[in-house]
Amino acid sequence: MAKHLAVLKIHSHPTEFADFSRTDDHSDRELFASLHGWTDDGLPHASAVMMEGGDIIGRFVTLDLEFLPVDRIAVAGDDLLFFDRAASSSPLPPAQLRTAQAFGQKTTRLFSALTVGVVGGSGTGSWTIEQLNRLGVGRLIEADPDVMEHKNLNRIINSRRADAQASRPKVAVLADAVRATGLVREVIPIQKSCFHPDAIQELAGCDVLFGCMDTHDGRDLLNRLATFYCIPLFDLGVHLEADGNGGVSAVCGSVHYLLPGGSSLLSRGVYTPADLRAAALRRTNPEQFQAEQEEGYIKRARVNSPAVVSVNGLCATLAINDLLARLHPFRNDPNSALRWQTFDLVNTALTSNPDGPPCRVLAKYVGRGNMNPPLDSVL
Repeated sequence: MAKHLAVLKIHSHPTEFADFSRTDDHSDRELFASLHGWTDDGLPHASAVMMEGGDIIGRFVTLDLEFLPVDRIAVAGDDLLFFDRAASSSPLPPAQLRTAQAFGQKTTRLFSALTVGVVGGSGTGSWTIEQLNRLGVGRLIEADPDVMEHKNLNRIINSRRADAQASRPKVAVLADAVRATGLVREVIPIQKSCFHPDAIQELAGCDVLFGCMDTHDGRDLLNRLATFYCIPLFDLGVHLEADGNGGVSAVCGSVHYLLPGGSSLLSRGVYTPADLRAAALRRTNPEQFQAEQEEGYIKRARVNSPAVVSVNGLCATLAINDLLARLHPFRNDPNSALRWQTFDLVNTALTSNPDGPPCRVLAKYVGRGNMNPPLDSVL
């Protein structure tokens, strides 16, 4: 009650009886009458049934012991499972017929029912949005506070010189391109940082999240948000090293699949607490950041780095195919073995890395939901 959490009762039916029985009705009313008496906050609790084949149905039980159906149950595991109360039976749009030939009508319809959030609208973000669009995702939420500049034209697909000249918001440019195809039911551009409470609230309602940012504190914030709201997260990162005169020493990237309650970018060693402090200081107090950098207290802070459209596209494609494989398992290797993938174009390698330990920092926040302050953090 102190945390405004809910109790979920779940049991199994040994047959394929895909509904709540009279015995379930009686049992739920007895149990939840007691639970509401103990918690005394008026919030609903929930009851669910798992069938022999693994499908799950659920309902909320209100203070008045009224049963309200749960529209969607999501399982954020290595395989992504979604159980919708009312499965769509509408004909597939012509644009998705060939997608259905590959992944089947069930997966294609599921994809069209998902709400996916993409944070970051530059190199990897624009490629991610474009591929989600062409696959026909149901609702697409874009978040990025920045505007188009001429330096972005080399890597943001669907961007134009006129967009840079007019300093149009990146999310507006990308949203216009998505709407022009007519493949996505709804696209919501948010010209705000992921630290803004409005962006947090909108992203919290997503089924899947993609992080396409290059700042440590932004990536950490999204990892935190995904933990709070039990949302699977794909984090994308690209790293290029060049001497500015044509010499290239590194062209690599990574796709992290992050599960609520599992390892985090922090526990995998992608960044350190010192990196997070430096990134937060740069965002909230640039003058102090500059002073500490000049004094040598902050190291490894790069303002600009090389960016190439083909490398960004490769990273985004790896992430989107990872999502598809978790919705419709088609790989020979189990999805549990592919939570952290890296590619290295200099050494021609695609590697699956061992997962890191569960994150002790985020463990207590799994499924925590809304808090004040949001995400139990000073943003």
